[in-house]
Amino acid sequence: MTEQVIEITSGIGIRFQTDVDDFSLDVDLQLPGQGVSALFGHSGSGKTLLLRCIAGLHPTQGSLRVNDAVWQDDSLCIPVHQRPLAYVFQEASLFPHLSVQRNLEYGYRRLTKQQRRINFEQAVEWLGLERLLARMPDKLSGGERQRVAIARALLTSPQLLLMDEPLSALDQRSKQEILPYLEQLIRNLSIPVLYVTHAAEEVARLADHLVVLEQGRALASGPLTETLARLDLPIRQKEDAGVVILAHIAERDSRWHLARATFDGGNLWVRDSGLPVGQQVRLRVLARDISLAKSRHEDQSTLNLLAARITDIVNTDHPAVVLVRLMIGSTPLLARLTARSVEALELAAGDPVWVQIKSVAVLE
Repeated sequence: MTEQVIEITSGIGIRFQTDVDDFSLDVDLQLPGQGVSALFGHSGSGKTLLLRCIAGLHPTQGSLRVNDAVWQDDSLCIPVHQRPLAYVFQEASLFPHLSVQRNLEYGYRRLTKQQRRINFEQAVEWLGLERLLARMPDKLSGGERQRVAIARALLTSPQLLLMDEPLSALDQRSKQEILPYLEQLIRNLSIPVLYVTHAAEEVARLADHLVVLEQGRALASGPLTETLARLDLPIRQKEDAGVVILAHIAERDSRWHLARATFDGGNLWVRDSGLPVGQQVRLRVLARDISLAKSRHEDQSTLNLLAARITDIVNTDHPAVVLVRLMIGSTPLLARLTARSVEALELAAGDPVWVQIKSVAVLE
């Protein structure tokens, strides 16, 4: 008999064991009760199966609690259509015979006024749908259809939002179009979001908490900034490996169109995107965009020179390349270097170095 146990109390807690065909899922997680928890891993790692079990779409034995409400235990199993959650799939699946407005109203009208915790105008504003309300689905772009699908899900006023690779069916242009709307939406939501993806950019821009799955096991679970900087996870092997730094805009240089972002340990000059002084920003620094020096060099083009200390040096899946973990104050960074450079500079854990950061992406 398959045994499955999911327990969600304050926030989201998951203990889960199940076998499906020849695949075994075995996770034990405690996730925040607000913000975005990204379930990250390659195809076949168990991300979607975990989401389906929480939704009640996959038969389970065990228990499920959401913020102290029992959804499932030995004597009770709330059917999927009665669970107060919303599920956004890869495909928008809008009703083709209904306008955008009528698609949005489909679930909204079935709630009493007392049940509505997200009103119609809020969802329309958060997803930027004002000018689309009269259109039919076949007149929408892929990104627009997915924004409508997300708004329709929110208008059921769920206690939990599940998103299963909602951008995977979109081209790159559509993804870039929808991401700012998702960022705005997440800032306004007060419910937890479980977001399945295998795209590092989506994790960096949207997630607060990161769960790394592989072969049905949770290899890591923790705050985004800490988990991305770990050297014992397969994500370190990816070409776009790097960290996310939470910073604030401290200064704007109108002459050179730059802004200085400050964080615990230092400052980074970034392109000025018009954000006001004091605004919190996410900065994405890729390991491939960092070089190291044993002494400070002023006569070079890199604007960002920061004192740091090496904490670890590990091999990667290619013998020519190593990954170096550094700390700037309490802020971790990763640098991808050649093994030859590490030997030539005689770098070792504990060494003080100067970090030269070539480019920084301002994510929000």
